[in-house]
Amino acid sequence: MMSVLNQHKFDMPPELLAIRNVALKLLAPKGSIRVGINFSNIPLARRPSDGGEPSGVAIDMAHALAATLDIPYEIVGYDAAGKVTAASKEWDVSFLAVDPTRAERFAFTPAYVQIGACYMVSANSALLTSDMVDRPNHRISAAKDSGYELYLSRTLRHAQLERFPTAQEALASFEIQRIDAAACIRGVLQKHVATRPHLRLMNEDFLKIDQALCVPRARLTDLNDGFQWLCAWVEERKKSGFVKMALERCGQFDVTVAPLNAIN
Repeated sequence: MMSVLNQHKFDMPPELLAIRNVALKLLAPKGSIRVGINFSNIPLARRPSDGGEPSGVAIDMAHALAATLDIPYEIVGYDAAGKVTAASKEWDVSFLAVDPTRAERFAFTPAYVQIGACYMVSANSALLTSDMVDRPNHRISAAKDSGYELYLSRTLRHAQLERFPTAQEALASFEIQRIDAAACIRGVLQKHVATRPHLRLMNEDFLKIDQALCVPRARLTDLNDGFQWLCAWVEERKKSGFVKMALERCGQFDVTVAPLNAIN
């Protein structure tokens, strides 16, 4: 078991211990937890190409949740956030960006971390700020149904969104189709531009994204106490320092722990 987990065992207070069985019915109706993970969000979860063990703060949180409930868990991985939401019958709990559109289908806990989304442009581009991107005749590539794409779909006034199935396809198409800017998670873009000196990132984030755990709303019938248990568990993981230590262990120093009581 990972050392960061061993150092922060969660001792449930009596009021939460009393509803543990309801949480089990919600999160593990078949005796184990199926955890939906978006592996394209590399600041939070990574899956080695050689088939090794996945890592990241989301993986550490999944491990800790199962350990708290004393049950096994299974990682169900996807290569895009939109594929996670489309396959909600395949998992019991997932780690996703909070968004009003998603909240119609999923119940979100308080956020556990916050990550930035920004634009990538050509190194010689005249675009310097996020406001400059949202101009007539500008095109922006983004992964369809990602948290930042959903946000831009609501807020862009002039620029046109070009949507692609995954972030990798959106970044590749940005260059192939000579799109004006690519929107993505900053950590993903930092890795992408590291070996591409002809590209650069904008200094400012156009969005700070709350990342949380979620369950399908359809499963909350008569199990609301179980969801409240999950919300309290997330808050305790932040308060105890577990989330901060997990981020440091994974080297994700640009990701911040969400404030306590960050109720969505």
